[in-house]
This record gives sequence, C-alpha cells and structure tokens, in this order.
Amino acid sequence: MHFRNKQKNSPIPEVNLIPLMDVMMSVLTFFIITSMSYTGQRLGDINLPGLPGTGTASGESNTRNTLVIGLNRQGEILVDNQVITVNQVSETIQSYLEQNQNATVVLKADRDLPYEDVQKLLKEMTIIGGDRVSLAIERR
Repeated sequence: MHFRNKQKNSPIPEVNLIPLMDVMMSVLTFFIITSMSYTGQRLGDINLPGLPGTGTASGESNTRNTLVIGLNRQGEILVDNQVITVNQVSETIQSYLEQNQNATVVLKADRDLPYEDVQKLLKEMTIIGGDRVSLAIERR
C-alpha cells in the first residue's frame, strides 16, 4: 500500500511545550492559592492583604504544624494573641522549629502597615526559619 500525500523528506512533527507549561503554571498557581486558605488561624484584629476578586476567606481552622505570628496595625508582634518582642519572636521560632521538624511559620501582617515594616520582620523570621517561613494573604 502506498500513500500519495506522504513526502519523502517531510520533517518529523515537533511537540510545542509552551501550552503545556502554561497549563502547568496555572495548575500550580491554583494549588498555591488554595493551600493558603487552609492556614487560617485568626489573630487579633489583623486585616490581611488579599487577592481582589477571589471570594471570601473560608479556612479559619488551626493547622497542626504551623506557627502563626501576627503583626497588627499598631506594629505589635502577636503569638497566640499575646504581644511579644522581636527577641521573643526569634526564641519562639527557634524552639518551635526544633520541636516540630516538618513545621512552617506564617507571618500574618495587617494590610494597612507600610511594607517596609512587614519586610523587616519577615527578613528576621527568614534568617531563623529559612524556607519554612511564609507570608499569609487573605482570599477576598
């Protein structure tokens, strides 16, 4: 059997990976945003920054392996709704991460704070906790 439309020197078709990478990045973004809604421990009256148009925050459950540190509108640092100092934050993070090997630390900072204040505390926390430290946002 002979195919008339087949040319002898036709190139092998190539697979375009760009659309596949776009889909994979979209799926990854979805899972990141979804997982952030499950770290919903409420601290004081901290009004978190959020992603506009993504609904309301639904997860307010306290997760087992997450230490939540708050930074309220007045610039006070909160752990378990108790005001602590920067030095106490360092000690708290170190002891928590030593006791819980798979734990993470989440900073929940009020959206009305200047970003420099948030960045300063987040940098201090990252020095202690490395890649186990993250910044929380709220789904609105």
